[in-house]
Amino acid sequence: MVIRCFVLDDEPLATALLASHIGRLPDMDLIGVSNNPTQALGQLQQTQVDVLFLDIQMPRLTGFELLRPLGYRPKVIFTTAFREYALDSFEFDAVDFLVKPISFERFLQSVGKIYRFLPAAAPELDPAHAPKPEKAYQYFKVNKEMVKIFLEDILWIEGMKDYVKIHTLSGTLVSYLRISYLEEKLPSDQFLRIHKSFIVSLDHVQAVSASYFRIHDTELPIGRSYKARVEEVLQQK
Repeated sequence: MVIRCFVLDDEPLATALLASHIGRLPDMDLIGVSNNPTQALGQLQQTQVDVLFLDIQMPRLTGFELLRPLGYRPKVIFTTAFREYALDSFEFDAVDFLVKPISFERFLQSVGKIYRFLPAAAPELDPAHAPKPEKAYQYFKVNKEMVKIFLEDILWIEGMKDYVKIHTLSGTLVSYLRISYLEEKLPSDQFLRIHKSFIVSLDHVQAVSASYFRIHDTELPIGRSYKARVEEVLQQK
């Protein structure tokens, strides 16, 4: 499998080094290099890539700001001189976080992680001996930690301006995220936004009325502007 790569860094020496590393691997195809984030955004929107090597601190547009309007999510390996961005990179499901200067050996470790995320043909297995599928999860920034939460344990999510309360089977956590971001991030067949302040897990719904969802004996209101979407989803169930 050929992996289509793009390198974006405002430092020409940094892009040259990564281009050299990529050129040493026959399975990686470098289709673009840029030192200008605004121009690179246009290129990336026109041509989708598999892997994006992305600097964070750049003039006019940071690496984080570039990803939000991109329209699709390539596998991202952040490259930066600033270690303090490591936790924030988890918000974007980064494959890895490389601190400059990047040695070829450290680069190879990141490439190895890429293959875990790309589709591959799997050998046929006897159903009786097939491995159990891994439970889906997300990392959420809580205080100074990245906390792993299994999606099946989430009951509902409550938005509070720039924060969310994540209500789970084992308790409630507060994370610095917007509820609109999570609405896009979470699987739509499992989670449904029913109000400007609430996303519910459909697996944990006990009852539904014309005005609320009940989860673990808590009634969560259905917003007027969300009723049509709620009815549409419930009819499909």
